[in-house]
Amino acid sequence: MVWVPLGPPRTDCLTLLHTPTNNCPKMSLEWLVAWSWSLDGLRDCIATGIQSVRDCDTTAVVTVACLLVLFVWYCYHVGREQPRAYAPVNSLMQGADANGLQNGYAYCQSPECVRCAHNEGLNQKLYHNLQEYAKRYSWSGMGRIHKGIREQGRYLNSRPSIQKPEVFFLPDLPTTPYFTRDAQKHDVELLERNFQTILCEFETLYKAFSNCSLPQGWKMNSTPSGEWVTFYLVNQGVCVPRNCRKCPRTYRLLGSLRTCIGNNVFGNACISVLSPGTVITEHYGPTNIRIRCHLGLKTPSGCELVVGGEPQCWAEGRCLLFDDSFLHTAFHEGE
Repeated sequence: MVWVPLGPPRTDCLTLLHTPTNNCPKMSLEWLVAWSWSLDGLRDCIATGIQSVRDCDTTAVVTVACLLVLFVWYCYHVGREQPRAYAPVNSLMQGADANGLQNGYAYCQSPECVRCAHNEGLNQKLYHNLQEYAKRYSWSGMGRIHKGIREQGRYLNSRPSIQKPEVFFLPDLPTTPYFTRDAQKHDVELLERNFQTILCEFETLYKAFSNCSLPQGWKMNSTPSGEWVTFYLVNQGVCVPRNCRKCPRTYRLLGSLRTCIGNNVFGNACISVLSPGTVITEHYGPTNIRIRCHLGLKTPSGCELVVGGEPQCWAEGRCLLFDDSFLHTAFHEGE
């Protein structure tokens, strides 16, 4: 998120535009006097600068000049540098078999899925966009992203097996499976205050399961046992209009969150349901630049989330924050 400070309103320009025409000669005279003063000031400034250089030691002047040249060269070099060849995402995934099981997780076959797709074109596009973004800001605080793009293959190959995002790893971020509620205090409190609203819309949606096996808008995910279905409001940064119209209050609530990722391939918002006996095999998320937030709607006993080897249980009306770039799994062993 980029915060752009706004300058003060230009009331002086507005006043000038509304000044009666009979004051024009007076204004012109004042403007000429001010302009003459500005030229005098500029001339004095230049003379002072030249005198300072004359009085300064030659060695110091040469040193400053060399440093300036090196800085300009560095900016030019960083802006033009191409990222080094990175290891393809698919080559970094371990344990692939003929059934599409990678990292113990059954991948979907959607060509649009940024994490599961076997099409390297999507990954090339992602890296290209990140590279262009880093070019524009590399000299002003974007060095870490630029470094991450250049060294992506090395980072992902050298990561410990407990945390290995499958698309993009940004170095120097906090590495912890779970985050405290204070990390996103505003959004956590907003979601929990509106728990009943979200729950009501979910229960209305879920009634459709009594009439058919998989109602429109729901997606069945691959699991070794049980059933795991999701209902996306935002999928990889793209709003799903038909689904959002079925949950209007929940969708409006997303717009009130300060840190909800929108218009970004790593941004998702959905309702997730695990039936009894469901086990989601351990897998990694696509990146470590986001935090997942789960709000428990209905959480019977026997349900558990394990991230980085640390188990946690959901609670109804409470948020749970975690980094899904860590190896994680979830299961429902209740009735």
